[in-house]
Order: sequence, then structure tokens, then C-alpha cells
Amino acid sequence: MPDVPDDRFGGGAGSADPTADTPAQLRAVIEATPDALVVIDGDGRVRLVNREAERLFGHPRARLLTMSANDLLPERLRLPAGRRWRANPTRRRLGEADGLAALRSDGAEVPIEIAVSELELDGDADGGGELVLAAVRDLTSRIAARTRAESELRRSMLDSIPFSVLATDRDGLIVAANPGAEALLGRAAATLVGRSITEVHDPAGADAADASALLAARAGCERETGYVRADGAVVPVSEGVSELRNQDGSLRGYLAVAHDITARLQAQAAVHRMTTHDPMTNLPNRTLLEQYLAQSVAEAVANGRTGVVLLLDLDHFKNVNDSLGHHVGDLVLAEVAERLRRWADDEDLVARFGGDEFVIVINDARVMPSVESNLFDQLTMAMTVHGHDLATSVSIGGALFPRHGTDAAELIQHADTAMYAAKSAGRNQLQWFEHGMRVQTNERMSLASALRQALREEELSVAYQPQVELDTGVTIGFEALARWESRTLGTVGPERFIPVAEDTGMIVDLGAWVLERACEDIARIQAELGRPLRLGVNVSPRQFRSRGWVDTVLSTLERTGLQPSQLELEITEGVLMDERWQVIDTLRALRDRGVSIAIDDFGLGYSSLAYLTRFPIDKLKIDRAFVRELEPDEGRAPIIDAIVVMAHALGMRVVAEGVEKPEQATYLRNRGCDEAQGFLYSAAVEPQHALRAAGGA
Repeated sequence: MPDVPDDRFGGGAGSADPTADTPAQLRAVIEATPDALVVIDGDGRVRLVNREAERLFGHPRARLLTMSANDLLPERLRLPAGRRWRANPTRRRLGEADGLAALRSDGAEVPIEIAVSELELDGDADGGGELVLAAVRDLTSRIAARTRAESELRRSMLDSIPFSVLATDRDGLIVAANPGAEALLGRAAATLVGRSITEVHDPAGADAADASALLAARAGCERETGYVRADGAVVPVSEGVSELRNQDGSLRGYLAVAHDITARLQAQAAVHRMTTHDPMTNLPNRTLLEQYLAQSVAEAVANGRTGVVLLLDLDHFKNVNDSLGHHVGDLVLAEVAERLRRWADDEDLVARFGGDEFVIVINDARVMPSVESNLFDQLTMAMTVHGHDLATSVSIGGALFPRHGTDAAELIQHADTAMYAAKSAGRNQLQWFEHGMRVQTNERMSLASALRQALREEELSVAYQPQVELDTGVTIGFEALARWESRTLGTVGPERFIPVAEDTGMIVDLGAWVLERACEDIARIQAELGRPLRLGVNVSPRQFRSRGWVDTVLSTLERTGLQPSQLELEITEGVLMDERWQVIDTLRALRDRGVSIAIDDFGLGYSSLAYLTRFPIDKLKIDRAFVRELEPDEGRAPIIDAIVVMAHALGMRVVAEGVEKPEQATYLRNRGCDEAQGFLYSAAVEPQHALRAAGGA
């Protein structure tokens, strides 16, 4: 056998260390490897070793490089002469069960584990190739530790371990059980010993009916399975199985260690449910909805089927929250969720999408004609919540898959677009998505962008509608109303841009601008008129809840010179009912400075006498809907009469909106209504015409 190492490993002729010329980083890796590394050529010659190989075999490196692989193995493991050394792909890792041993320089055998693999090196064209890298691991410490552990097990049977420990023989018969096993299984150790471990395992999760085959399949790994208690209940456990071996390496039996994972599985299920379900309604949330819808679309495409996505939005739900409080709103949502759950088939999914929106996924569109009317019947049925009798209605948008799309998010967006079309068409109906609907959505987005630009470029203005004292016929004030004349869109009515401002939050800036401009105009008009006027300004819930809003009102009054007693802020009933905000404190802070508070559109919400008595309110404005239906010739108008009597009893004044006929004014004056406004007196006018409307020159 030649003494000269192969140049392919970096060593030149006569080099004592073939790694001498190997790159430093590679040498460091080779030497730092905790296993003994030996490279052998096809003839069995040792071509490269590391420091651990010297320690394991007991030979210096120079000696090892003159030896063959057979010299490092006991005689029983050596290859016959002439047989080539190569890595066998089917035996890349040869474990200790094969009885492998290394032969040390002193003749002692060391139990080892070997992993072999072929090496392919550049320049291996001399035919001597078939290089094999053997990673050899000394198992002496491992075997000694296992032997000690087995000895300790035989002495104590792991009585102190809180887990279930079952020891079996090689055939799977239980030979010992610790107290943890007795507690977990509800059986005494004496009743377990001698039984097959298959009697402990849940048959539904067993890999094999034969005990030895089952344990052999599970040896060396940990898995979740089930143990059967004495009462027949199945306990979920995490079980790890280890082999027990004799000194000579022969299999003696198995050790099965298991612990109850019921609590863990329950916690996992709870966490999973929290991430996939809405806590208030217990319906699937948006995350689970999108997953389910994606799967339903894929199945529909594969099966040539048509499915449905319905997005439901409760009509005027904001009024419930604003008037009765969010605690009542939450109960309404829970009741709607329960009705949807009862209505839906098991194959369908009902999810809460957010707020007062729900989504239903129906996997077969053919059932829609039969279920649509029933759905509306369920949702519009009156309900009693927290002592309040409520009637709900819904606007529903529908999209078909895969016709209207195959992406879950896109389908939900299309259904949402159709839902807004249902609201625009009068609410409480179902509209199916059409591609032309996206044009309307884009227009709404464009309107929001144009409104933002209008605020910057001063395209907005304020008009003023006179408020007349009914007894005297004198104009005593004005209500300020925002107007928009766009350079590109023309006249944009408040019914179009106010909802957009509310939705986008621009109402806060818009409201502040209207307040500033109106205070300036009224201060100037009353100076020319020669007598004080009152100014009514509408305040949205967003403005009312914005931080610093009270300071904004007071600083505007100070800056414009209008007296606080001349400003009347008009709020909706909903602001009073929202108990999340410090409504009373805010209203009192304004009243303490002299600002008056009026309830606008009174009679349309859910206000009660109890609510009105809690708040510092100065005036109620009867909604135009009641005035419009006023027919004096047919007798009394009980709602108007009741409002007037109630307001006066509480020390409040009453204003009627939308007065268009003299007969209406006469009836209101006779019933004691204090003020009125409407087209009978004047439409909203520009600031330069307000002086004349107030009786000035």
C-alpha cells in the first residue's frame, strides 16, 4: 500500500498531513467535527482522517494514513480480499443494532455507529475513484448511559415521574407500570401486568393490531394517540416509545412514556376558535370565511357548479346603536346571528364580516329561489331586545361564483358593491352584482377625492335658512347649511356629499369650516341688521366625539365675535344614546359657556322621556316628515301635539321643520309650537341675501 497520499486532498508527495494544503476553513470544519472522519478509496486505503479519528482508533495520524479500512475493524467485520469499498445507497447509515465496532490500537473493540457517503472530487479521472467518507461515532458513552438508566428503571420503576410509564417485553406484554400509569388509566398496576399493551391503546389510532409490531413502528418517535381508561373513556396522550436492550444489544422490550394532553388540546382548540370565530356571535369570522370561500370556489370550478356569496347589512343599524346604546346593538347582532344560523343549511357557511355585516356562502345556487323569501322572513321578524320592540330589515348584495370571480376577496367586494346598490334602491331587498355597479362605487370614491380637493380650494359655501318665531312672524335666526358648487361636477347636493364626508371622516374638517364661516357671516349680518340673530349649526356624531371639539367651538366664537348665547348646536338623538362617550359632560361644558343645544329630526329615533331629562337640552326640532303629513282639516296631529306638550313640560322650545303651507303654520301656532322654518318662509339663501330674509334693507 503506497505511503503517499492522494493529491486530490491537498497534500503533496511525502506530506504527513493531506489536509495541510486544504483551505483553512475546510480544515477547521474537518477537525472540529465531533465524529471521527475517515476517507477511504475503492481499494480500502485510508486517505484522510481528522483528530477525532486519532482518538477513537488510538493511532497517530501518520500511522492511520498507512493503514487500510480493514485494519480499523475487528476481523468479523472486514471485507474479503479483492472486494471494492464503496457506499451502499441502501445502507448509508449503519446503526449500533448491526453490532458494529472499531478496533483500537490496543486491540479493544469500541461500539460505533457509521454513516457513509460517496465523495465526488474534481480531477477524479485516474480511475482510482469510488471514494467513501465514513463518519464514525463512538457509542461507548451512549450505551453506558442507557445501561445505567435501565438499571435505575429496574430499581425504582420511575415511581416519581408524573407521566404514565409502561415497560413491556419484546412481545408487547406489560411487565411493569408506574403510579402515573395507574392514575392515567384508572387501573391498578397488578391488573395491567401481563396484558398486551394493545389493550391500553385506542384501536382507532393503532398502527397495527399486533403489540410487537405496534411498538416497533412507534419506537424512537413521539406521537399523539389515545389510551383507553378502565371506564372505556379515551384519553388523548402524547406517547414516546423507546427500545430496551440487553448488554449484548439484543432487544429486551419497550418503554412507553405518555402524558395526558387533554388540557393542551382544549387550549389549542380554544385559541384556534378565537382566531377563526367572532367572539360576540360565535360565527366564523373573516379569516375562516375567506378560507372556506376559496375552497368552495375551487370545488365549484372543478364540479361545474355555481355558488352564491351573500353580503347582508342591517338597515339603519346605526340608529339602534345611537339611540339605544351599543349594548342593545350587540344583542341585536347576536339575535340576527342566531336567526341566520337556524336558517342556513349545514353545507352553507354563515360568517360575521364585521360591524353589522354578515356573509353567507351557499354552495349550490339552485336553492336560492326557495330560500330567498324565507331569509327575509327570518330577518325582518320583530324582536324584543332589552325591553325594546324592534323591527329590523336588511339590504343584501349577491355575487355568483365562478361567474363573477374566482378570488374570495374579489367576490366579497362584488357582493358588497351589490349590497350598496340595494341600499340605494330603497333597502330591505336583494340586488345581484352587475359589472356596471363598480362604476357607481368608483364615482363615490371620486366624489370623496373631489370633496377633499373642494375643501382645499374653497369650492364650498354656506347657505342660511331663516327660523321664524310663530307668534310674531319675526326671523330670529338662521340654520347654516353647507353647499358645494364644483368646478368639474357642477352643483353637488348635500344628500350626496354629506354621507361621503361622514364615511371618510372629512365631516370633522367640513363641520369646523362651516362653523367658522357661519359665525363670521351671522356676526356681519346682525351688525348690519342692528339686532342679534341666533345661528343653528348641525353637528355630526364624529365631530361631537372628536378630541378638542369643545375648544374648537369656543375658540371660533371668540375669534369671530359671536356671543355663545347666539349659537345653537343641532345634534341627533343618537349622540345622546351613545354611552361610550362623556355626552353629559360635553353638553354641560357647552351650556356652561352659554351655547344652546337642540335635538334635530326629533321623533325619528328611539329617544325616551328618561333620556331627555338627563341631558341639558334647550330645543326640540320636529322632523319635516311629521309636518309634511299634517292635515289640519282631518283633525289633530297627535305626534306633533305630544312633542309640543312634552317639550314645554321639560322647559324646552319647539321648532317645526319643513313648513310649506300657511295651514301648517296656523296649526303649529295654535298648538303652541314656538318656531318654524321651511319654504313657506324662505329656502336657504346665500349670505348676501340673508339680511333681506331677516327683514333688513
